[in-house]
Amino acid sequence: MVFARWCAVVGTALSVLLAIPGPPSQAEPRLPAVADPAPPEQDPFYRPPAELIGAQRPGGILAARPVTIANQAPGALDAEAWQISYRSNNSADQPIAAVATLLKPPAANGKLVSLHAAEDSTGLFCAPSYTVRRSMGAGLLDGQIDPLRSAAALLAQGWTVVVPDHQGPNSAFAHGPLAARIALDGIRAAKRFGPLGLPGPDTEVAMWGYSGGSVPTLHGAESRSSYAPEVNLVGVVSGGTDVDLEALSLAANKGPGAGLVAAAIIGLAREEPELDAYLRANATPTGRRLLDAKDSGCVLYQAATEPFLDIDSLVQGGLLHTPVLRAVFDRTRMGKSVPDAPVFLYHATADWLVPIGPADALAAAYCRDPAARVTYIRDHASEHLTLNTLAEQSVVAWLRDRFAGIPVANGCAVADMGSIALGR
Repeated sequence: MVFARWCAVVGTALSVLLAIPGPPSQAEPRLPAVADPAPPEQDPFYRPPAELIGAQRPGGILAARPVTIANQAPGALDAEAWQISYRSNNSADQPIAAVATLLKPPAANGKLVSLHAAEDSTGLFCAPSYTVRRSMGAGLLDGQIDPLRSAAALLAQGWTVVVPDHQGPNSAFAHGPLAARIALDGIRAAKRFGPLGLPGPDTEVAMWGYSGGSVPTLHGAESRSSYAPEVNLVGVVSGGTDVDLEALSLAANKGPGAGLVAAAIIGLAREEPELDAYLRANATPTGRRLLDAKDSGCVLYQAATEPFLDIDSLVQGGLLHTPVLRAVFDRTRMGKSVPDAPVFLYHATADWLVPIGPADALAAAYCRDPAARVTYIRDHASEHLTLNTLAEQSVVAWLRDRFAGIPVANGCAVADMGSIALGR
């Protein structure tokens, strides 16, 4: 019965897939477009010299190049496209290089949306900046999903879009503090990139992410005031939110999402040296095999590899309750502060991968702050794979109001809906 459900889930996913900082005045460096892109591991654009990275401020642009977005029917994604390499910081405040894809619609109106894909991978070749330049067939063989699925709806509003590779140069899947910095610095870099024609420091910005894309979104919103206070964040949208990786891991263990959660733990270890050392020193034979098997793979591959895994079996004595992993879970848990921008949350009550309980708790925690401005929709007709597509129209309408300057009163609005697509 469980296996049948997993097959249905994978079938649904595949059917969806197969359906069609220097100052602004500085001249931006350019590189030529790449017709047949080299993988990031072989592309120097992704690995600039350390001295060049360290010489820039966070958000400072290191290099830029125009690119062609693949896999789009004529007119489906009407936008100029570039990629930028820029300085960011890892979670230990060390300088790193990050990459983002920039999309400018023909009638750009000076608004910017940071769109966060559910990368959910442990290989740099799974990053959005590489995936968007590859053929659909190549992407499916890699096991990656389309990171620009919602971009057309945003571009149609005249909004410029920045899509950061928020897992960073080491593919640190699920590490929220890292992802937040890369996303916020991607916004800084986009505002500085002259060809986008954005109005500069006061550019109005929104953030949107679903599932794995919720990680940079809400961690970014929670840390904006301390890390990037100059970013003019007017709205934050997060769906299928990965609030608490500990709760998610316990719920997913031995279930259809366990293989993907195991990959997330490997991703966390990329940014957490103590966890990485612990996994390597204490791995069981099964653990060593899976650490190797999942070391460099995209989301569909990760989900399909050992989907009913006992995650505890990765290390001697069990993994999920070890102090070193629980400490990492605590550092990467959302809810440590309340975003000072309006927040729109949505979650499927029947979400089989990301349980709704932690999302309910996060909304309640935010709402204890009298200054919070939260809209939270609990959808009863969807599940994890279908909700984001059904929510797109509501999300765009909500963002349109934020960019129009329509105020959101302090307080919280929680609604149970039959379907977010129907608005009731």
